[in-house]
Amino acid sequence: MKTDRQELLCVNVDKVYDWIVNEASFELTLVDEALPEDLECDDFDTADVTCEVTPSSVDILEREDRTFIIDGAETILQLVSIRKNFTLTLFIPTNLNTLEEIELDLSRCEQVILCAPEGTEIDVTYTDADCFICTLTCDPGDTSFGATIDAIINVSLCQSIQSTFPVTVEVLTEFCEPRENLPTPCPAPIRPPQCPVIFRSSEEEGEE
Repeated sequence: MKTDRQELLCVNVDKVYDWIVNEASFELTLVDEALPEDLECDDFDTADVTCEVTPSSVDILEREDRTFIIDGAETILQLVSIRKNFTLTLFIPTNLNTLEEIELDLSRCEQVILCAPEGTEIDVTYTDADCFICTLTCDPGDTSFGATIDAIINVSLCQSIQSTFPVTVEVLTEFCEPRENLPTPCPAPIRPPQCPVIFRSSEEEGEE
């Protein structure tokens, strides 16, 4: 039942057709990756090298209709091919108290089953992105080639994948009201502290 405070509104929202949350992990292998200029193997301890992975963009490569039997009913879902792009940064603390960095752009592909017909958008967000270095070795090189590293790095992702489509819906709702102002009482009068050691009241002097 509609009240005087309510109004029937039309609002634009994104309808969620499907939504999954999963964990994905993969290994990245680096071979003969060049060190920053003038950095040598003796300038750092390989055990001190750390990494950080930062998601950048997502590309939807393809979506293909597939037929499934779910709870005894035939339904058509989509096999969605996704390419996820990242920046991997290696942090190398040196013996000279400086921090060198190596930035690498990388991509990994994944396929998921979604209700995602043509026209829907595929949104991938990450609740966590982490990495750790499994192995790392440094090759000092020679006069022709500078120092390089070989590494195996594990990357793990917690991700939310949704298929959405913008729709206009009717909503019976009430308008929001502003909250009341917080009370701000005036402070009590402040009196400076007295000096009873050198200036005592007459009552205190009579007690002696």
